[in-house]
Amino acid sequence: MIRPQAPRSVTKTRAKVRPVASRGKPGAAPKSQESGGTDGHGISPLAPAAQKPLPPVAGVRLASAAAGIKYSARTDVMLAELAPGTQVAGVFTRSKAPSAPVDWCRTKLARGTARGLVVNSGNANAFTGQAGKTTTRAVAQAAAAALACPLSEVFLASTGVIGEPLPAEKITKVLPQLCNGAVNESWEAAARAIMTTDTYPKLATASARIAGTKVTINGIAKGSGMIAPDMATMLAFVFTDAAIPAAVLQDLLSDGVAKSFNCITVDSDTSTSDTLLLFATGQGRPHPRVTRASDPGLADFRRKLDAVLLDLALKVVRDGEGAQKLIEVGVSGAKSDASAHRIAMSIANSPLVKTAIAGGDANWGRIVMAVGKAGEPADRDRLKIAFGGHVVAEAGARARRYDEAKASAAVALRSVKIAVDIGLGRGRARVWTCDLTEGYIHINGAYRS
Repeated sequence: MIRPQAPRSVTKTRAKVRPVASRGKPGAAPKSQESGGTDGHGISPLAPAAQKPLPPVAGVRLASAAAGIKYSARTDVMLAELAPGTQVAGVFTRSKAPSAPVDWCRTKLARGTARGLVVNSGNANAFTGQAGKTTTRAVAQAAAAALACPLSEVFLASTGVIGEPLPAEKITKVLPQLCNGAVNESWEAAARAIMTTDTYPKLATASARIAGTKVTINGIAKGSGMIAPDMATMLAFVFTDAAIPAAVLQDLLSDGVAKSFNCITVDSDTSTSDTLLLFATGQGRPHPRVTRASDPGLADFRRKLDAVLLDLALKVVRDGEGAQKLIEVGVSGAKSDASAHRIAMSIANSPLVKTAIAGGDANWGRIVMAVGKAGEPADRDRLKIAFGGHVVAEAGARARRYDEAKASAAVALRSVKIAVDIGLGRGRARVWTCDLTEGYIHINGAYRS
């Protein structure tokens, strides 16, 4: 049992980057991994080799602190202080058992403005009954007092163990420190504070132009297991200094999520806490007024926002619990795009497919199985399946030019591509997942320990 630790000083500078574990040769699992994850797991071999510091975003100040919620010797609460008038949009889990912070944010989103965001790790404050609601309100009230803003402009998120009561005082007692210590450079420290079984912090940035005026987009995310987003993500927070109304932000965000976070899966399990919030402070350089998401002046911003969302989403799936390989599943020739997406997710969520890839086994029969069980229009005799560009099955049988060595080499890489042509239409989709290894079992078997 971990004893709560006393609060430590607020983190004002970027935390040191842990060295990434050796990736070794393509297809080969690393011989050893250093202890780098928040729960003592080695850093994912799929982690980025380096992370450039994120630039400041005008109107955003960040701080993190150790409240002793679950983890010892690490930060577990972060605060984002936002400029007055900041606009906000969000998407949340469609789970029928949402966390108390998700309920809180949903009720506050209609107002469209935000002054503060408080996020904790180690405890999801989900399935905690009336006590969870009480804790949520207490934290929001303390944040509103510290920020001198209306209660309705405070947004919350929690991640960690489900069903454990979250003591509000562990968070409220560090909020004054957070407000006093907030700075505009602590992006990596903020990303580390929201990690659970993540093995590295997830950050992304882009410069965009709105009608020729340069604006900045920064994002952080957390996620490693319980990953199968449904109209939302795990926890992700994106900030821009652009001046964009909440209604327009919402349209941009909903569209972007459909092409990024809702196209990844680690284990097919949708969290009770999935939350993605997008904030626009309006504190950057002045640009022409934006009134609708289809505004031609927003075209570059839309592309760059989509790129940030996809970057974060892929960093989440690359950090899948126990993952050794990133798997891209492309489906073409389906009756519709929606049908192609469902087939692709059937493949990506199949434990048999994921374990075959983990073992470097070019077992295309498991792809056939996953297509067949998807419940979507398909014709066995029109299917074509390829691993890394090498066709392994077509016309209802093994491909005429099937080469076991080439197929095995394609699934032995760190990045594996599976292509499936249904042969019935023009529907297309692309999703990402990771392999399923013994590491996933070890991590989740000991998660509450």
